[in-house]
Amino acid sequence: MTQPTQPGLPGDTVAAVQQALGTEHAAIWVYGLVSAFLPAAFDVSIREGATAHRARRDATGRLLGAAGVVPEPAEAAYLPPQPVSDQASALALLVAAEQDATVAWRSVLERTDDVELRKAALAALTAAAVRATRWRKAAGVAPLTPPLPGQP
Repeated sequence: MTQPTQPGLPGDTVAAVQQALGTEHAAIWVYGLVSAFLPAAFDVSIREGATAHRARRDATGRLLGAAGVVPEPAEAAYLPPQPVSDQASALALLVAAEQDATVAWRSVLERTDDVELRKAALAALTAAAVRATRWRKAAGVAPLTPPLPGQP
């Protein structure tokens, strides 16, 4: 993610970026949790997803810092929408985490005119939508992708 082209960001943009940062923190936590419930065949995909979210988290933190905003820290833990107890529930949580990220990054797109921030938000939305599709496929969920990724 690159820095905004203008110093500072409007308040509604900052709130949306902070929310997106929160979804990145949560996604990283989710990838750690589900690793205990998925077989080794998923290790590479889990590692790639976690790495992508860490990179996005770090870039988002830098973007906020460059705009003079203190990035919100991660929570100690997150409450999954449903208990995770097996492979099916772990895959469902991964889909939910990626879907949450698409919604958050779409919100950023809707709340900024900054060209570089819009590019970064679109890249984040697209990457999360692709990962969500892959996890839906692994879970045997149809349809594999919603018609408008990022729509709440």
